[in-house]
Amino acid sequence: MRAVRELLPNEDIIYFGDTAHLPYGDKSTEAIQSYSIKIANFLLSQECKVILIACNSASAAAFKLLKEYVGSKAGVLNVIDPMVSLVAEKYAGKAIGLIGTKQTVHSNVYAKKINDLGLGITLKSLATPLLAPMIEEGYAGKSILQNVVDDYLADERLAGIEALILGCTHYPLIKKQIASFYQGRVEILDSSEVVAKSLRGFLEMQNLLNKQEKTGKSSFFVSDYTQSFESATQLFFGEAVQLQHYPLWE
Repeated sequence: MRAVRELLPNEDIIYFGDTAHLPYGDKSTEAIQSYSIKIANFLLSQECKVILIACNSASAAAFKLLKEYVGSKAGVLNVIDPMVSLVAEKYAGKAIGLIGTKQTVHSNVYAKKINDLGLGITLKSLATPLLAPMIEEGYAGKSILQNVVDDYLADERLAGIEALILGCTHYPLIKKQIASFYQGRVEILDSSEVVAKSLRGFLEMQNLLNKQEKTGKSSFFVSDYTQSFESATQLFFGEAVQLQHYPLWE
């Protein structure tokens, strides 16, 4: 959302965080699909013109279903396809790495899409399930998280890569810790900027850009309010936010 806001300052943005069911990375595909349909209903009730699934796990599990469910009521975008397009442009014939949640990695969605390109790209994947909850608990920038990052990235399954996909939308917040492990030897691929550019391109192509000279509103909704998540959201967004509690499951 921060990257989208910077790139599209005129747009009104509604963020919905399903805090009642975090993390999604260890949930079943069926559960994630159920949550995603209910969230989509809420966003459609707010008259959203585009729904961006800003989560790799939900993109892997629910994108096709949501696109069919929403139909022509709104555009539906995910965070995986823009990254695959970038990899296709820059890394033909190379070995690249992927770190993400268990759901994202074990779904093989990145591997399938990259293999379908037929560009000789080798994808080396590793599930890193401790990272997202540690970031949510405020450990970004602390030495204990650096130790966990270093331990994961030293895994031989990631050996010999030239670039690393941050396959979880939490991970850009610890991009510095990840980069410090590689000391410039590996390019870190940050999905947030890539996805924001893809969203802008979609809005332009569909003639949906808000061209009014105004600052767009930012609204934050969550399915379960906690003070710690509000603090974490401020850390992500870079400014003060006010969460509105909208319990979808009562």
